[in-house]
Amino acid sequence: MTIIFESILPIFLLVLLGVWLRRSNLVDQGMWAGLEQFGYYFLFPALLFSTLAKADFTGMKADATAVATIGSVTLMSLALLFTWPFLRAREISGATFTSIFQTATRWNGFMALAIAQKLYGAIGLSLTALVMTLVIIPINFYNVAVLVWFNGRSRGLGFFFFKILTNPLILSSAAGILVNLADIPIYAPAMTAIDMLATASLSLGLIMVGAGLKIADAMKPSAPALLAVTLKLIVMPAFMVGAGVLLGIRGDALLVIAIGAAVPTAMNGYLLAKQMGGDAELYAAVATVQTAASFFTIPLVLAITGYVAAG
Repeated sequence: MTIIFESILPIFLLVLLGVWLRRSNLVDQGMWAGLEQFGYYFLFPALLFSTLAKADFTGMKADATAVATIGSVTLMSLALLFTWPFLRAREISGATFTSIFQTATRWNGFMALAIAQKLYGAIGLSLTALVMTLVIIPINFYNVAVLVWFNGRSRGLGFFFFKILTNPLILSSAAGILVNLADIPIYAPAMTAIDMLATASLSLGLIMVGAGLKIADAMKPSAPALLAVTLKLIVMPAFMVGAGVLLGIRGDALLVIAIGAAVPTAMNGYLLAKQMGGDAELYAAVATVQTAASFFTIPLVLAITGYVAAG
């Protein structure tokens, strides 16, 4: 437990650096919005493409991992939809529900990749990228669908599929796998440039996570916020690790699944909430509380999973 805690401490220190920089006068505060977009459209896709294009998937239980991850996300999504009548009866708005849904199902890829690399090296990075590739499409599909359905405005199927098919994370992951499996050669200087972007993405991405947190909004979290924190940091890991165990996944693969399940929600969902009529303020508050709480819950989840994985 102590080893895991100390291993992820540098990751949270970078998040705290982002919190401090956002609130200091050392940098131009106007840069953060552009930096978030740069990370979402270029840095993170470069990391996914670089990792997946060069990953060695030999021996990885991709089929079992796909069933465990996609199945768990699907079950969690269905379970949340079934709670809607109960939440509506307690005067939870549709916009608020979309943010509960998003923050319970999305996960912060920057943190997951950084933790996996720190704990398990290159194999951890490849496994995490594989898990991310498997869940990126269903997670975005489910979340966009919920936002379209509950925002009270008709977007149409064209808008829905446009959001899915133009997602930079989906596109970069698909391109990386295609290059890997088809053994497509990439011009060496171009690949070096992509690798350089990928190298910068993790540390800068963690700083941006911290910069996006809303500390004041999280000091007195609401009941919906606490519900979303519990769902993401406790229920989701139980779903995904349990599914992995039932499908015979053990060792590093199970631990990587646990990392993806245990990290807090992704900050890009905040931008989606703003664009599509969700409760963006609640999303920001939940993301802040989840990030703070995950400093303690991630080591616990990994310690328990490590015990199960070894058996």
